[in-house]
Amino acid sequence: MPADPPPAAAPSPPPPLSLVLVGTIIHSLGLREGLAILNPGVLGVAADGRGTVVFCHALSQTPSTSPVSREEAIAAAIARLRHEWSFDDGVVTVLRKGQFVIPGFVDTHIHAPQYVFSGTGLDLPLLEWLNKYTFPRESKFSDDTYAKASYRRAVTRSLRNGTTTACYYATIHLSASKILVDVVEALGQRAFVGKVNMDRNSPDYYSETTETSFQETVEFVDYTLAKQSPLVTPVLTPRFAPSCTPELMEKLGALARDRGGLPIQSHLSENRGEIEWVKQLHPECDSYAAVYAHFGLLTDRAVMAHCIHLSPQERALLRDTGAAVSHCPNSNFSLESGVCNVRRLLDEGVKVALGTDVAGGYNPSMLDAFRMAVVASKVTAARSKEPPKTAAAAAVEGGEGKHYAALTSHEAFYLATLAGAHAMGQQDRIGNFAVGKEFDALLVDVGDDVVAAAADEEGGATLHAPVDVFPHDEVESMFEKFMYLGDDRNIVRIWVRGKEV
Repeated sequence: MPADPPPAAAPSPPPPLSLVLVGTIIHSLGLREGLAILNPGVLGVAADGRGTVVFCHALSQTPSTSPVSREEAIAAAIARLRHEWSFDDGVVTVLRKGQFVIPGFVDTHIHAPQYVFSGTGLDLPLLEWLNKYTFPRESKFSDDTYAKASYRRAVTRSLRNGTTTACYYATIHLSASKILVDVVEALGQRAFVGKVNMDRNSPDYYSETTETSFQETVEFVDYTLAKQSPLVTPVLTPRFAPSCTPELMEKLGALARDRGGLPIQSHLSENRGEIEWVKQLHPECDSYAAVYAHFGLLTDRAVMAHCIHLSPQERALLRDTGAAVSHCPNSNFSLESGVCNVRRLLDEGVKVALGTDVAGGYNPSMLDAFRMAVVASKVTAARSKEPPKTAAAAAVEGGEGKHYAALTSHEAFYLATLAGAHAMGQQDRIGNFAVGKEFDALLVDVGDDVVAAAADEEGGATLHAPVDVFPHDEVESMFEKFMYLGDDRNIVRIWVRGKEV
């Protein structure tokens, strides 16, 4: 007689929760899938050390016999969830009207040492700007005390503006680059950090030998990986092709491969003078993008900043390799570099995300990058309606007889969040509130409490609050007002991996 089967294992208890949010939840589902607005919705975060999202959905419709007020419906939903997940009331936050939760922003291109002179020196184009302002100021990071104080302020400002993930350039200095890693980890931001490589065409006071640059990069990578931090990842950072010898680029490409596909960041086709310079330095390559590809630096882990003046062949190369573009519109306007046709890149299947590019971009907030990206797309849309003056202009400016639609607010929000996750290879971890991802988020408040705190005595104009809301404003209009008019004063809580920072 066969033995009885063993009894079925008891279902494992649900994980303990550190946070349950009830209220308006907004996140992007994808470029074409659009925006999800859960109003009201509910989101649960596990107390597992990762801040894993374990549920995120709209509150279920209640039968007609159930309470019908919003408050009663929320209370009933919390009771049902408490029965299922066994959490205490202390982990529950019910959002007020005017409050909503969105994913943290992903800044895919920011120079941490340049924060010290952001908002100044925007009177020159790129190459002259580098020599007059950037290299002298970055050279000061040879002083560890100066570096630590400066980096702490730069990372704090970035985080306070809602950037929960940043892709940082440091400087050529090994010690200061390690300090940036330590500062990021201590402040709780998620970041990719790169020690910059520069062994040619650089000032005598701010340059490296090829061997020193490479060996110190290896040491930096080892230092960062040895921390085994879930927050900080090393990224190889050849500044741009003109500042790195072929020997150094070849070594960096091999290092990326040998270490299992390390992330890579650099600059590409930002300025026409830069492009001509690269042609002179590398006549053996068909294009600027081909230089990086030749040395193994154009991979699906690579993020290339700007990419304004790409040829059709270069765009295809980025698409085929899986490399991402970091679109930095503030910098592109400020340094008069040009206007990137983001719509064309997206239409052709190139990954695109947003960056602040401090300090070529004068604003460290990704809200500014969002706004400038929309403006840049409108400039491109307007120009694409005009007949090109020449065939060459058509190829470069996007006036090939095709109209390029401007970015919508929903698309630009995608670029600031989920697209950034894709660019950094983190799409399975961050970017929206899909179940299983880590909770990197902002609690935004544009409601009555913020307005009342800043209103004048007669209740008229708000003196300090950046956003005014009115009785006709619904959830989506309040969200749009924040994205176009809001600032850090509206960001009242910030989480990275489920931990408030």
